[in-house]
Amino acid sequence: MSDEIRLPRPEYATPAGVQHHVCEHDGCSQDAGWGFAKPKQAPHWFCFEHRAEGEKFL
Repeated sequence: MSDEIRLPRPEYATPAGVQHHVCEHDGCSQDAGWGFAKPKQAPHWFCFEHRAEGEKFL
């Protein structure tokens, strides 16, 4: 028996490890390194060129 409390993982949590995100801008398929999200919401990912579009998700 363990003293650790294990909470269920929320569906918006990112799994551990290296993630390869693709820019969400229409027609763009570049790697996305810029993530935008409000607390407890799924993140939206954009490349450097389109990162300004992600600010609407903040």
